[in-house]
Amino acid sequence: MIWKENRENAYCEITPAIMALKEQWEKKNYIDPKLYKEYNVKRGLRDEDGRGVLTGLTRVAEIQSYHVTEGMSGEKITPTDGVLYYRGIDCRNLVTGSAGRGRFAFEEAAYLLLFGELPTEEQLRDFCVQLASYRTLPTNFFRDVIMKAPPKDLMNTMQRGILTLFCYDDKPNDISLENVLRQCLQLMSNMPVLAIYAYQAYRYSQGESLFIHVPQPELSTAENFLRMLREDRSYTELEARTLDVALVLHADNGGGNNSTFTNHVVTSSGTDTYSAIAAAMSSLKGPRHGGANSKVMAMMDDIKTHVKDWQDENAIRTYLTSILDGKAFDNSGLIYGLGHAVYTKTDPRCEVFRDYVHHLAAEKGLDREMDLYTNVEKIGKALLMERRHKDALSTNIDFYSGFVYEMLGLPMELYTPLFAVARISGWSAHRMEELTAGGKLIRPRYECVEEHRSYIPMKNR
Repeated sequence: MIWKENRENAYCEITPAIMALKEQWEKKNYIDPKLYKEYNVKRGLRDEDGRGVLTGLTRVAEIQSYHVTEGMSGEKITPTDGVLYYRGIDCRNLVTGSAGRGRFAFEEAAYLLLFGELPTEEQLRDFCVQLASYRTLPTNFFRDVIMKAPPKDLMNTMQRGILTLFCYDDKPNDISLENVLRQCLQLMSNMPVLAIYAYQAYRYSQGESLFIHVPQPELSTAENFLRMLREDRSYTELEARTLDVALVLHADNGGGNNSTFTNHVVTSSGTDTYSAIAAAMSSLKGPRHGGANSKVMAMMDDIKTHVKDWQDENAIRTYLTSILDGKAFDNSGLIYGLGHAVYTKTDPRCEVFRDYVHHLAAEKGLDREMDLYTNVEKIGKALLMERRHKDALSTNIDFYSGFVYEMLGLPMELYTPLFAVARISGWSAHRMEELTAGGKLIRPRYECVEEHRSYIPMKNR
C-alpha cells in the first residue's frame, strides 16, 4: 500500500490506498442481521410493533396516533387519526385561532413550547419585541464567517455560523437556565437570518448578484424570511400566512424525533447551547429526516416526466407500481411522503396544511399540479396499503411541504434550513427541559459481538 505524498489538489481524492483500507474495513465489520433478533435489539429504538422505545418524559409535545387496548391475546394497537399537541394544546387550534384574529401564529407557538402557556396579548407583544431585538448578527459576521468559505450546503454553513457565534458570547459555557434561555432566544432570532444570508452567499458563489436585506423588527418570522429572500422584498398576505403555518407545524414533533432526541442526548452531557443546536442540525440535515421533502420534489419531477397525462389515473398507477417495484425513479422502492414512522392513519400537520396548499395553488394558477399531487397521494396510498396489508396509511406533511415551498419561490437549497428555522423553537424547549428535568447522561448499551482474540506480535502477522 502506497500512501499519497503529494497533497496538492488531492484533499478530496479517493486514492487506491483509501480503497484498499475500505475493503479491509468491510472484511471485519459485517454484523449478521439475525444477531439483532437474537440479542433482542430495538433497532432504531423501535419495538417490533412499531412503537418507539420509551427513553424519557416530556411536557413539551405529544403525538397520538393509535389506541392500545388489552385483550385475551395481549395488547391490540388500533390506528387512529393523528393529533399533535404542543403543551397539551392541539397544534391545529394554534393555526385556526391565530388566523381568525388576523395574526401570525409561529411566535405564539414558540412561546407556548418554551413557557408552557399561551401568551396574553401583552406577553406575545413583549416576546416578539425581544426576538426582534436579537434578529441581528454581530458586526461583519456575514463577511468574516458566512462569505469566508463558499457554501456547498446551507445546513453546514448555518452550523458553522452557530458554532462561531459561541466565540461572540461572553458566557458561552454557562448552562444556567437564564443564560440558556437567552442563548436560545438569540439563536431562534438568528436562524432565519443565517439561512437567508447563507443562501445569498451561495448564489453569489454561483455567479449571481449579491443582495442583503436587513430584517424588519415589526415583521413576523415568516414575513422577514420572504422579505430577506426576494430581491424586491415583496410577498402576498397568503404567501406569508402559508409559510407561517408551515413554521407552526414544523416547530416540534415530540421528544423522540431524531434531531430532538439528538438534542436531548448532547444536552445531557452538559455541553453548551451552540454545540447542542449544531448537533441537532446535523441530524435534521439527513434525507431520512429533514431532507425528505426534497426527495418528494425529485420524485414528483420524475413522475411529471414519465406520465404524460396527469389526469390518467391508470398511467399514474402503472408508474407508481414501477417505483414500488424498484424499477423507476431512484430504484429504492419507496413513494416518498407517504407513510410515517409514528402517525398511522393521518398526519394532522398534513391535514391542516392541505387547505393552504389548495388555496396557494389556486392563487398561483397551479391547479393542474395540485390535481397530480392529489392523484399520486390517493393512488400511492392504496398501492402501499395493499402491499403492506394495512387498513390505514398517513400522508406525511413532507408530501406537500416541498410543493408549497416551490410555489413560494423558495429554492430547494432552503427547504431543510427552513425546517431548522421552525424546529429550533422545539429544540430550545427540549434543551431547557433536559437541563432541568433530565439529570443523567444518556448512555444506552451496545452489545459487542466480536470474538475475543489474542494479541499477535508484529513478526507473526
